[in-house]
Amino acid sequence: MVVTLGYLRRNRVKAEIAEAFEVSQSTVSRAITALTPVLSAALSDFAPVAEDLDPRDQYLVDGTLLPRWSWSGHRELYSGKHRTTGLNVQVVCDLYGRLAWVSDPVDGRRHDSAALKLSGILDTLEPSEWMGDKGYVGADMMTPIRKPPHRALLDWEKEFNTEVNRIRYMIERAIAHFKTWRILHTDYRRPLATFKETISAVVNLHFFATA
Repeated sequence: MVVTLGYLRRNRVKAEIAEAFEVSQSTVSRAITALTPVLSAALSDFAPVAEDLDPRDQYLVDGTLLPRWSWSGHRELYSGKHRTTGLNVQVVCDLYGRLAWVSDPVDGRRHDSAALKLSGILDTLEPSEWMGDKGYVGADMMTPIRKPPHRALLDWEKEFNTEVNRIRYMIERAIAHFKTWRILHTDYRRPLATFKETISAVVNLHFFATA
């Protein structure tokens, strides 16, 4: 368990972990493979689902890419926005920066607005009081004003965008705190088929640790 938790927290190379615990690399690999789904299942009740969000509250939303080191044969993982490959998750926090919900991962090629729709959260919640970046324009939430064609932004539009971005800082901070789990911040090296399960385990661990 210590090996698995350390791997998820720090994304250490398995050979390094094996040396530290004086076991074989294959033993470390087997432990991580066996215990990651156990952790995910045991702590699943700690991670909020979409229905747990209060429809009366205001939320901030943003997407983040969880990087994957190899995308040979999986071009659907490539994100043009981030110029790298991985899986996209949508992250929601309240106005105080408290993490409220993390979506299931989707292919990295998905834009944030499409990923949010795929999550199903908009099927039950009205996002008119939510705030997002320009990637959510058209999603019926508050976003910065895009520069119109053929003219610059007016002064009041610039001021509006400044205020929106000042508030949106809270979601950026929440994501940064969430990704202190280095397995989500640095390239994932295990088989792609295990990535979503690993993400689920870390989400559950994060909410358990902050409960």
